[in-house]
Parts: sequence; C-alpha cells; structure tokens
Amino acid sequence: MKTLKITGLAIALLAGISACQQADDFLEPKTSALDETLVFQDSLRTMAFVNRIYGDISFSFNKGRWSSHGNSEQATDDAEYKYSGVGQTAVILYSGTLSPLNFPFGEYWSLPYANIRRVNLLLTKLSSTPLSPALQRRVTAEVRFLRAYYYYNLLTVFGGVPLIGDKVFEINDFIDLPRNSYQECVDYVVSELDAAAQVLPSVAQYSEENYGRATRGACLALKSRMLLYAASPLFNGSAETQNATLASIVSYPTYQASHWQRAADAAEAVIASGQYSLMEDNTTADGYGFYQVFLKRVNPEYIFFQNRPANRDMEGFYNMPTRGGQNNSYPTHSLVQSFPMKNGKAITDPTSGYDPTKPYDNRDPRLGYSIVYNESLYFLPSANALRPVYTYEGAPSDGYTYSGQMTGYFARKMCDVNVSANSSFTTERGWPLLRYAEILLNYAEAITEAGKPELAYPKLVALRKRAGITPGADQLYGLKANMTQAEMRELIRNERRIELAFEDHRWNDIRRWKIAMSVNNGFNTRIRIVRSGTNYTYEVTNSIRRHNFRTEMYLLPIPDGEIRKMPASLQNPGW
Repeated sequence: MKTLKITGLAIALLAGISACQQADDFLEPKTSALDETLVFQDSLRTMAFVNRIYGDISFSFNKGRWSSHGNSEQATDDAEYKYSGVGQTAVILYSGTLSPLNFPFGEYWSLPYANIRRVNLLLTKLSSTPLSPALQRRVTAEVRFLRAYYYYNLLTVFGGVPLIGDKVFEINDFIDLPRNSYQECVDYVVSELDAAAQVLPSVAQYSEENYGRATRGACLALKSRMLLYAASPLFNGSAETQNATLASIVSYPTYQASHWQRAADAAEAVIASGQYSLMEDNTTADGYGFYQVFLKRVNPEYIFFQNRPANRDMEGFYNMPTRGGQNNSYPTHSLVQSFPMKNGKAITDPTSGYDPTKPYDNRDPRLGYSIVYNESLYFLPSANALRPVYTYEGAPSDGYTYSGQMTGYFARKMCDVNVSANSSFTTERGWPLLRYAEILLNYAEAITEAGKPELAYPKLVALRKRAGITPGADQLYGLKANMTQAEMRELIRNERRIELAFEDHRWNDIRRWKIAMSVNNGFNTRIRIVRSGTNYTYEVTNSIRRHNFRTEMYLLPIPDGEIRKMPASLQNPGW
C-alpha cells in the first residue's frame, strides 16, 4: 500500500481544491457549497477564480506583509524597523536569526505554489467553461504569465525549485519532487512569458474595465527582470557551494558574459515596443512627474501593478504621528546621502555644492518626494494646510530620540503630501510591480556588464531629466563623461537605490549583486539634529540594532519540514 506524505509544498499545491470548495477564497464570503463543477460552469465564477490568482501578485511588495506592519525593506540598509521584538518577522530577517527550523516567511514558499496550482487547475477546466473561445485564449495567456510571475518569486528567493508543469496534484498523490536546475527554471519562465506575449494584447488594446490585467508588455518586462537577475553575480556561476549538483540547482554552473547581453536585449524589447514612457512634468515643479507617477493608477509608466483605489494604505503605513500614520518604516541616513545634488553630482564630489550645515538644500528633487526630513512640508489636518514636520531631537511629536528606533526621517514616497493618513480622501493609486523606469535601469545595468557602458548614458539621462536634475553644459545631468565599466556599475547601483526606493527591490538587489555582506552587516545610520534657536547642528549616529547578514542568507533556506518530507529536494547551501 502506498504511504501518503503531505508536505508543505503538497498543501500549497492542493490549496486550489479548497479554493473550489470554499467560496470565500475567491467569491463573496456569504456564498458557500461551491465545488469545481459549479465554479467552472459559470462564466462569472470562472473569472472570479482568475481574479483570485491575481489577488496575490503584490504579496512581496505589500507594506503590511509581515505582522501587518513590515516587509523586506526594513531588513536592508534603506530603512529601520519600528518594532524590536525578537519574534517579529522583519527582526528575524535583519538580525540573521532565521534558520530552516525558524522560518517565519512561509508565504515565500507556499503562496507561489498555491497560485501555480490554481493556474494548473484552471487550465484543465477552461475549455469546458462558457467563456468564449477568444476569452479562453486570452485567459490562458494571462494565467501563464501569472504562473511565470510566481515562479520568478520562488527563483529569486531560493534558486531552482521543483517545476510541476501543468500537473494538478490531488489529495492522494505522493509528492516528493526534486528541485530543477536554475537554468531549467529560468528557461521555463522565459518560455512561458514568450508564449503568453504572443497572445496577450498591448496595454492600449485593453478596454477600460480590463485595465491592469497582464499584457504583452508585462510579459516582456518580467522577462527583462528575470534575465537581469539570472545574469547577476549571485546566480551567474557564483554559487556558495562546492557541491556541483547543488551549484547547478541554485545558479548557472559557470559564469557566462552572454547572460548580460541577453538581459539587455530583453529590456530593449520593452523600450522598443513604444508602449511606455516616463511620466515627466518639470513645469509644475522640478521632478513633479516622479511624485505623480505613484498617485496616478493610469499613467504611461506602469507596466504591471496592483490596483489600490480609494485607499490610504501608504499614508497609513508611512506617515509620521502628527499626520495620523503608523510610521512603521524609518529611512536611513545612508539612503538620504545616496541622493545626489540637483546638479546630479554626488554629495561627496567637492564641486557638487553640498553644504553639510544645510544638508537638504539643492538636492535631487527625488529626495524631497521620497523622504520627509526636518522642516519638510506636509499636510496637517488641524491647520488644513501644509506645515513643517520637525524631526529634530526633542521635537513635540515627530522628533528623533537617541535611544529610540527613529532615524530622523520618515518615508514619503508613494504618499500624497496634500492629505494625511486620517484624512477623508480617495486616490487613484496602484502599487507599482513593474514600471518603465526599472526597465531603463535594467538595460543600463545589463549593457554595462556586457562591456558597453557608453550605451547606458541615454537611459540614465532620461531618468535624471525626469527627476528634475539640471542638464549642465554637457547635457549629461551630472553624469561623468566616459565612465569606466566599474564607475558606471556603481553609478547604476546607486541610481537603482534612489529611483526604486521602497518598491521591493533593495533586498533582492543587494543579494543578487552579492554586496549584502558589506552594506547590510552592521549598524544603519541615523541623523541626530539638535536645535538651538533657529539653527540646527547635525550628527550622524548608528542605529540601535545591528543587522547581521550571513553568507548563506544570499539564498533563504527551504523550511526544514519541507526537506524532511521531500528528501528528493536538496537544501540550499549553508543551511
């Protein structure tokens, strides 16, 4: 008699069964007793099932991902976490106390597989649904994109994982799957995206009610990101193991420079499609387009996003106490210092004009649109007007405390400065999961690593022009002419840090570049501002909690219970 072993992966892969039996998984909670037959015989319920697969696309981006008030940004050198309990998920990640036995990040593993199972179940039923043949064809391509999207998330965290194809596992199935090689997984994701791109319409071809669904451009953009990550040091022949079998599971077995050119070509395909552009407005104010892009759900820059209309989620998560927010994430001083001056020069450049006694004057406009610093203007409900936010030590409500968690800064990016968390208002907001600015940066990075840094200039100039940086006499927007590959590499990495701050990139970037051991293994920095009359003095201090990044954390462990129940799957290096 065959013994049944139910693993966590099995539970995830079987989750779609309960999804068909419990309507509150994808329909209204009041509805009950739905089985697969009832769901897929009805067009509305079938589309509700599709929408359920879309429902988890922002699980990694979600600011309240962990314990309702955290995600991976607080485990990096970009932000300090408000809470300090040793059991807090973000604390476990940044303090390095995680292990296969203590792995509170279950959604990393189970949530993608649950949705992969939903996709596979839908594909077995789609031909018998009352959807029209044309809609069936489109939905098939949409969910193949979504399946690739969830696999991408798995690959980014764990390296190669079990590929299950179109298999729908049932309750009595014995599941003990080996992990596929990293190359097999990347090739699968890319092939699925290529196939879906052949079917899906462009964003301009979708009707208004379908805006936000997967498009041809979303397929091309995700392919760009997947191939960029795959070409990066962590995955391009640089596995932290001497085990040849395991090395091929978690990375390409040997370094290949051609992976960078492939990534550049994928980004160029998005650019050449002509479907997207940067949202630019330097007339209303310098860099105003950068501010507005996150407040306009319909804009030329969003490629794939999670719709969040009439929602004050960002203000609630980020706003300081005087504006009714939870102030869950405190930007670090090192992040603030990474923003250049308005002339585009780094503040470390002696010709930049940076004045340490007036550290926020004449800076890259993206700084003011991303960070609330001392005396930043922000809407104050009691005054019904913009009023300064005071972050100096001893300020009445929002001030720095030397022994506390605060850094002297609050996050503003993706927030509307003209409202507060406790205001009554609606937004047009969408959470940016793939946007055009990232594609420009993907191309610039890949083409630089392919040995052609001179080709990165136009993309970086476009980003800096939109940011409101001044062009300068050479029209390079502060970029040094004729940069070497090494110089351009560091410039692009910094540009990603500031352009994509708080958009669920930093944790992945510092791992794939293999720099986390140096930038995220120590104390973050804060700014202590002391007020004397109308004058301020500034002192850089360390955070009160140390970040501990270990080499094995470049890839997270598969939970121990999964490995014990699925011995065919090998554990990640070092765990």
